[in-house]
Amino acid sequence: MDEQGIRMAKKSRTSILKRQRELRKAEKAAMKREKRGQRGEPEEEDDGGGGQVASRDDLAGYGFPVDAESDAEEDR
Repeated sequence: MDEQGIRMAKKSRTSILKRQRELRKAEKAAMKREKRGQRGEPEEEDDGGGGQVASRDDLAGYGFPVDAESDAEEDR
């Protein structure tokens, strides 16, 4: 009991073990991120979902319409 006479629930063994597993897993992931950063590899979050982007010539080669107006808009 605490000062106000309210009893706290007893923590079960399984919930404590689960919390410890989650903590170890988070620590392991943090160590991997740190190690990856030291090797100079890009992190997944910083990737931005990018990759190669097709140029206008590539798009025209695939048969996509390429407007001259859109070129002028991007130059602004």
